[in-house]
Amino acid sequence: MRRILLLSLALVSFLGQAAGGQTPGSAETKVPTFHAGIDLVTINAVVRDDRGHVVTDLKQSDFYVVDGGAWRPIKEFRTEEAPVSVALLFDASGSMQVAAKLEEARRAARQFLAYLHPGLDELAIYSFDSGLRRLQPFAPFRADGTLERSLVGITPFGMTSLNDAIAATAREVADRPNAHRAVIVLTDGLDNNSRLTSAEVSGIASSIDVPVYVLAVVSPLDHTGTGTAVATDHPVPEGNLSDLARWTGGRFFMTSALPQSGQAAHDIAEELRHQYFIAFEPASREGWHAVEVRAKDRHLVVRARSGYFTGPARQVRLAQDDRED
Repeated sequence: MRRILLLSLALVSFLGQAAGGQTPGSAETKVPTFHAGIDLVTINAVVRDDRGHVVTDLKQSDFYVVDGGAWRPIKEFRTEEAPVSVALLFDASGSMQVAAKLEEARRAARQFLAYLHPGLDELAIYSFDSGLRRLQPFAPFRADGTLERSLVGITPFGMTSLNDAIAATAREVADRPNAHRAVIVLTDGLDNNSRLTSAEVSGIASSIDVPVYVLAVVSPLDHTGTGTAVATDHPVPEGNLSDLARWTGGRFFMTSALPQSGQAAHDIAEELRHQYFIAFEPASREGWHAVEVRAKDRHLVVRARSGYFTGPARQVRLAQDDRED
């Protein structure tokens, strides 16, 4: 089997200190820097049919890969159920204390934990306001409530650095050995303190193949209860969060009640269990490459990360208009 290697993918500008007075989007704002050297590009893809059901019985010949408009032969292909590595990322900013949104987020998290396999899957728990905190490091999941107890101590306070927290958490998830992995974000969706934009974060998570699932928790008064429609003077910025999740191969959900969060938990767990592992040779041109995995059956929808980086260390601006939708 051909060696698959991801070498020193580093988010240098994000981990470095921001210069005083800079704001996201300004001429002086630093952008993520990556070191990327790869033999094969690896992608985990999820497939659903036109009724929304996960499809688990496809073969290598059922897929093709489009890299910057060019077809790439699939070099490796696997489709086995495997353990998962999941980071739960809780919004602990001040806005989460409104309408008991933090408690709703806790309930949604507990519903997802019911789908984890004790002793096989691993879990970490983080919270954030203006900074990121690791409440529980990655450890094998135990069904005795040990990890869940860290959820009780989360107290909403402060500004919201949602984008920055997602980027940092995705980087930690990328270091885990399990190929099936994800960041699950529980938030009200408001960001008023990040240095990174949602487009930059999606590029970071996409390039290291960490899907981001966003569960936006809103007040029942602000949610019609169907789909993602919102009727409020301060709606969740669904476009940015939905795009961020989609570009990384994840999904965006909105919930204001247990039945909705329960369905979201089921869908996320089902997708993490049934991913197709696809590997192909990268293009020789350095920089960002938009990539798309497609199924030959047009009735099937494939979700996977939106691109990858190649070449030596360099600064790469992840502008939204540089990617394919």
